[in-house]
Amino acid sequence: MKVLRSIVAAAFALLVIPNSLAQTLELKFGHVGAPGSLFAISAEEFAKRANVKLAGKAKVTVFGASQLGKDKELLQKLKLGTVDLTLPSTVMSTIADEFGLFEMPYLVKNRTHMAQIEKEIFWSKLAPALEPKGYKIIAVWENGFRHITNNTRPVNIPADLQGLKLRTPKGKWRVKMFQTYGANPTPMALSEVFAALQAGIIDGQENPYAQIYSTRFHEVQKYLSISGHVYTPAYVTVGVNRWAKLPADVRDALEQVAIDTQAFVYEQAARLEVDLLNKIKAAGVQINEADKDAFIEASDSIYKEYSDVMPGGAQLIREVQQLAGG
Repeated sequence: MKVLRSIVAAAFALLVIPNSLAQTLELKFGHVGAPGSLFAISAEEFAKRANVKLAGKAKVTVFGASQLGKDKELLQKLKLGTVDLTLPSTVMSTIADEFGLFEMPYLVKNRTHMAQIEKEIFWSKLAPALEPKGYKIIAVWENGFRHITNNTRPVNIPADLQGLKLRTPKGKWRVKMFQTYGANPTPMALSEVFAALQAGIIDGQENPYAQIYSTRFHEVQKYLSISGHVYTPAYVTVGVNRWAKLPADVRDALEQVAIDTQAFVYEQAARLEVDLLNKIKAAGVQINEADKDAFIEASDSIYKEYSDVMPGGAQLIREVQQLAGG
């Protein structure tokens, strides 16, 4: 009888252990950043911290480099519930017009200014616009200050962009911006850009140093013009329906860790701005400082158009400028 009981207990254990393991909730975090990019560094640090805090209730697994899809595909998968978290940036302006605010050139001055914008404007006036669209932002991280690379000539003033085929993200305001400056903007997924540059299909692109270096654009570009024309936040984003189905304690842990990780993201972003510029320079790319005043002067029509088409847009811009003291 004891032998029989032992056999039954062992069999039960075999059934129970795999079943309990199957209960572990896997949370997929997809993003488009290449290995070594700020997106990758940020998402991996978040996952490490979150998994400690979740203590086995759930596990965050990161899938970078567009493994689970490009930006728009990832956003669609959030709605379907097949991806749990993602990290969009510019593309968010195609989901809600309010996010075009962060497409206005030279509006965000630095990270201190961005922190003020987040505190005073972002959570009350921008983030709520996404929820009717099926999305919820749980934290604000960074993509960064964007600069121009190309294979034709240094870009010092907007006229130097005349006729250049320049890749932009799929956000209408970035396209309008570079059309205004005289370039020929070509919206394209980040994962497609290296091959397009290498083949000469496009002349250049614009991105933060962390994206330029991690995606090896410096290997196929001759010139880097430090323009800093836009600062782009990145948003830790979930799907409203899927989020509501997660246990409350899991939601609380993810949200708190995402918010707490922001300081790490900003620290890494500041470090990469110095380190990666030096690496890009060492790779033989010719670097120049663009005339920012000339670009700011050429940007008036973009501000006006945003103010005209976005209800309350002019007021939003004024509020952001006041937070910078200007």
